[in-house]
Amino acid sequence: MSFFDIAGILVALAAAFAFINHKLLKLPTTVGLMLLAMLHAVALLLIDWIVPGTGVLTLADALIGSIDFDQTLMQGMLGYLLFAGALHVNLNDLKQQTAVIALLASVGVLATTFIVGGLTYVITGWLGIEVRFIYCLIFGSIVAPTDPIAVLGIVKSLGAPKSLETKIAGESLFNDGMGVVVFIALLGIAGLGGHGESQEESKKKDDFNPVVERSQEDFGIRPNVDGDPQTVINDEPIDAAQREHPHDVQQSMEEAETTAIDVAKLFALEVGGGLALGFVLGLLAFFLLRSIDHYATEILLSLAVVTGGYALAMKLHLSGPLAMVVAGLILGNHGRTLAMSDKTREHLDTFWELVDELLNAVLFVLIGLEVLVLSFEGQYLLAGALAIPAALLARFLSVGTVVTALKNANGREFTPHAIKIMTWGGLRGGISVALALSLKEEIHAQQSQYDNVGELVLTMTYVVVAFSILVGGLTMGPMLNRLGLAGQGKADAD
Repeated sequence: MSFFDIAGILVALAAAFAFINHKLLKLPTTVGLMLLAMLHAVALLLIDWIVPGTGVLTLADALIGSIDFDQTLMQGMLGYLLFAGALHVNLNDLKQQTAVIALLASVGVLATTFIVGGLTYVITGWLGIEVRFIYCLIFGSIVAPTDPIAVLGIVKSLGAPKSLETKIAGESLFNDGMGVVVFIALLGIAGLGGHGESQEESKKKDDFNPVVERSQEDFGIRPNVDGDPQTVINDEPIDAAQREHPHDVQQSMEEAETTAIDVAKLFALEVGGGLALGFVLGLLAFFLLRSIDHYATEILLSLAVVTGGYALAMKLHLSGPLAMVVAGLILGNHGRTLAMSDKTREHLDTFWELVDELLNAVLFVLIGLEVLVLSFEGQYLLAGALAIPAALLARFLSVGTVVTALKNANGREFTPHAIKIMTWGGLRGGISVALALSLKEEIHAQQSQYDNVGELVLTMTYVVVAFSILVGGLTMGPMLNRLGLAGQGKADAD
């Protein structure tokens, strides 16, 4: 399928589902679109199962097969969506919540990764599914960050206390960049390639991926002292058990070469570099906007910041998501008040709101249609169902620890029931699905005996994401009402 064909089908589906949702279901847009897309995909599967040979899945399979979801989101939509979201976040409100947001986006993500990873290892072991612990940690990193696209779409309409809304939105804007970096680091430890790149780019980039790949020439057969053949790696013999699985030997050697210093360098480059690049891009755009008063040109400059800035971040191996968040915050605050006329502000806001709505609609339709690529293996679905309470428990422990620590450290008061709301409101979304698809592709490219792990992680991730958006998203409003916090959007409580 051509790009125009794909875009035409997705936009038409998004428009049709949005109309049905607005007219009949009246659910939050993100929830309604994803639900209708999932039901559409399930209906196609049922028709094909009941009446085989009808070809109803042909177009759907061709559509999904033509879309690289990971590339489409991580190197396409994400920059625009994050910039649009950050553009409307008040920087002064964000500064008041700096400590809690910073801790949740860093310590919280790491803690959730390890808690979910440990629980997943127990769950898969109990189900009799053989999974290496490193892959359980990778799954933990996939579901650890809350998705800003899903969160912002729900939070805007809830009417929660302003400070609580700022915490949830601010954390989601920053922790996805952190989650991607943790994911990349764990991929390196597992001996897999760099995220979000072609195979050719991955081979050229030893400085980004801390793991040094070993070529097949490192393995060979050499006679031992008795003249018998033995397998060697760099002329070093390995034992009989290792000879049966040379790929495992290669992975073990690669893992041994990934040190804490390598991971620290990766974090410093990705996170620190991404924040710095976003600041430079935002500052440059601010000065350019202040020097003119022509809304069409100023909108074009904002587009250049996102499109060119995100591409530059990817080229420099920096965190594009974090760069776009920082740039959006600068232009949405200092740029809005000091560098734009009233007319420019109106047109800029309208333009980016439309971009946000359109891309959100297409994204959640895509997430719903990804049902078509899932493995409906019973054990995998059960593992995903058991991963839901594991993810919620990890989220509760990480949020509770951070909030309690800040309460004890400076005696500040938080909104009543903040831990419960932030736990339940930590929605997962497209980023998690994209990372899971990326892992599946990486494992498949390695032709590993652990190929089934890619299917397992993807299925588990999708189950967690579907529950998070459909159940969590739909019950957040009633939960706030029950706790007496709905309609307090302008409250001053911390």
